[in-house]
Amino acid sequence: MTVPYPELDTPVLLFDLDVVEHNLSEMAEVARSAGVKLRPHTKTHKCPEIARMQVGAGASGITVAKLGEAEIMADAGLTDILLAYPIWGEEKLRRLRALLERTSVRVSLDSAEVAEGIGRVGRDVGQEIPVLVEVDTGLHRLGHPPGEPTVRLVAEIARVPGVDVIGLLTHAGHSYSSRSPEELRAAAEHEGASLVETAELCARDGLEIREISVGSTPTARTAARVPGVTEIRPGTYVFNDVQQMRLGVASEDTCATRVLATVVAHPSEERFVIDAGTKCFTSDGGDGPPFPGRGVVAGRPGLRLDFMNEEHGVGHRTDDDDVRIGDRLQVIPLHVCSCVNMFDVAYGVRGGGVERELAIAGRGKVR
Repeated sequence: MTVPYPELDTPVLLFDLDVVEHNLSEMAEVARSAGVKLRPHTKTHKCPEIARMQVGAGASGITVAKLGEAEIMADAGLTDILLAYPIWGEEKLRRLRALLERTSVRVSLDSAEVAEGIGRVGRDVGQEIPVLVEVDTGLHRLGHPPGEPTVRLVAEIARVPGVDVIGLLTHAGHSYSSRSPEELRAAAEHEGASLVETAELCARDGLEIREISVGSTPTARTAARVPGVTEIRPGTYVFNDVQQMRLGVASEDTCATRVLATVVAHPSEERFVIDAGTKCFTSDGGDGPPFPGRGVVAGRPGLRLDFMNEEHGVGHRTDDDDVRIGDRLQVIPLHVCSCVNMFDVAYGVRGGGVERELAIAGRGKVR
């Protein structure tokens, strides 16, 4: 059996660049054909080089979650950034002020209190900071419900000097619990339609909403085609993972990320152990059919990962797959975003060979 990537020590993170380029092109075409902008969320890769690839493939700008990620991307020359997280506290407002001096930034929020701080920064720099008001379309994380509760909030934020309410934003993360394609499609349609209807109510009250921004890889392809939506913000699509496979929006062939791990023990006829555990994959992501286990071993369906400790991944074989100590397994993570954040670097591979090293420059940037 050919040993994959023998020059790399394990465990190591791999990005298949051919698959990455395919995924970028496919989502860019989704946006182009629907007549909407693509502003991908870079929390999935935290890698400026991948972000530049996304913009090169047609993205209008990027989305980040934290100021630290925004600073890394601005350092790398990215010039149109949506900071999709409430900014609170004088230190963060100071950093936002500095960021505005070198790149274009818009911010999402869901309270007048946060808007007041951002407005002070806007007044300091002599420009209104564009903001998008987050709407809760079912995840119950941030945002007020669609309709009148959000209309009242938009009116309150619009009165804050130094901010310009340009749009509404939502993330349909609850779509990950969909149990059928029909349920997933309904979540996507609701995600877009509820924001469009809320924007129409805002217009009734003289509040112009110019941007309708929706997110989530599972819902992006459907939500992009809801009349009135102007922007999609998928993130995971760049790599995909087992969660996307379970939802039917990705396959093993369109999963670009693998953790290359080595079988280091075979203590029983069925059981094997790899040198990668939760300190590579994290404990994020749930098990479930049709891909049970703590990840999918690419190309070896007879191997299943049962559980992980910090440094160990423990699995068993379900058929006569002759797994041996020294075998190198390529494991597709359950949740790729948290997995990538565990590594300082990834290796871009193509055609079975290592092409280049990519820095995960945004890892750990949680402030």
